[in-house]
Amino acid sequence: MSTPEPPRRVRVTSPRTSAARRPLTPTGTREIDEQTRLGQVYMQSLIQSQLRLTLAVIGGVLLVLGSIPLLFWLVPPTRTLAVLGLPLPWVILGILVYPVVYVAARIYVRNAERIEAEFTEFVGRQ
Repeated sequence: MSTPEPPRRVRVTSPRTSAARRPLTPTGTREIDEQTRLGQVYMQSLIQSQLRLTLAVIGGVLLVLGSIPLLFWLVPPTRTLAVLGLPLPWVILGILVYPVVYVAARIYVRNAERIEAEFTEFVGRQ
């Protein structure tokens, strides 16, 4: 007794091989990839938003940290004031500066991610 042969495989293909395909990428992404004028405008917009955010965060940090010497100059007793046995300038420059920089970095990252998400959503809708 012989074993029955398995059924033969049949390849099924579409008769419409030349049918127009729908583009997989959104128009905005395609504009950027092909480096068209509209794509350049999109990228300039993103870069300007990121630059504006960067300058705002740097300006805020410079304002806060730049006011420290101004404080010592305008209020002379702060130069000799002691906090927990340490001179106030050391406390400010050695301890309090780092949380300011950390908060500025967190603000920058959160807003940069928001800008990029909004840009991606906008370009993806096009």
